[in-house]
Amino acid sequence: MEKIGITTTIPVEIIFAANKIPVDLNNIFISHSAPEQLINQAEQNGFPRTTCCWIKGLYSTAINEGINKIVAVMEGDCSNTHSLSEIWNDKGIEIIPFSYPYNKDYKILKNNIEKLMSYFHVDFHKVGKTKKKIDKIRKKLKIIDCLTYEENLVTGFENHIFLVSASDFQSNIYLFEKKIDDFLQQIKNRKPFNESVRLGLIGVPPIITNLYEEIERFGARIVFNEVQRQFAMIDEYSDIVEQYLAYTYPYSVFDRIKDVEKEIELRNIDGIIHYVQAFCHRNIQDSIFKKYLKVPVLTLEGDRPGDLDERNRIRIESFIDMILAKKGG
Repeated sequence: MEKIGITTTIPVEIIFAANKIPVDLNNIFISHSAPEQLINQAEQNGFPRTTCCWIKGLYSTAINEGINKIVAVMEGDCSNTHSLSEIWNDKGIEIIPFSYPYNKDYKILKNNIEKLMSYFHVDFHKVGKTKKKIDKIRKKLKIIDCLTYEENLVTGFENHIFLVSASDFQSNIYLFEKKIDDFLQQIKNRKPFNESVRLGLIGVPPIITNLYEEIERFGARIVFNEVQRQFAMIDEYSDIVEQYLAYTYPYSVFDRIKDVEKEIELRNIDGIIHYVQAFCHRNIQDSIFKKYLKVPVLTLEGDRPGDLDERNRIRIESFIDMILAKKGG
């Protein structure tokens, strides 16, 4: 079966329906045994130091994994994807463009989905059958998410890793579903966590490897991973176009704010950590989040993969202490 690289969440049901293997290049990059080497490789190939490290990691991952075709999201994700795709194309990789319309126009998105289906020689009927299989897994991911903030049985990192993996279902829906089933069985008898501070993490998935561990060391826990939850699409939609219209990340920041506000209330969140990636255009949105969200917001910037640096460790500890003081803890 042919591997198809993807640069972010796309209608992955189409790739599975075509009997191809989706590979989220982000997940392969960050789980690499030496992701820093992939960044160095890209820089040696001419990528500027001031380019986002995720972009550099994606470039090297695709080259090293021998990926010959990549679905690249040209609108609704990273502003650097267009240029990255040109470099890949120059390396002989076929680029299959896909876009999310900024104005959330149903007809435009449907047309873009149909173009992707046409490329992979599948139709709505075949994709719909695959969607039903995947929706079964999404329901189980929803259970994991609920157990995170309702029963307090799931760590922030466990929540993160399962939800973020839904971008490509770790390239095999059956093996991934078994991992979920095994995990749910494993935590059945786990004692609930009773942290003093409940936090939400918004923004792109962090490149910092031990962020969740450090937060828990200071007596807090992430009970909401915004973008990872959006990747998982755990709310049910029978119409695949509606499903990808409801996916907030590619569209307006105000759609994301509404979603975050709802989850703050639902999950009894005390504060938000807004993770931003160095040299990412989305950093500009930080001021809008701080303007509208009604809980304290700490902005945390990361650059290269690795452990949390001492400066940001102190900032997180101070942020949690401030919330504790406000709660009278």
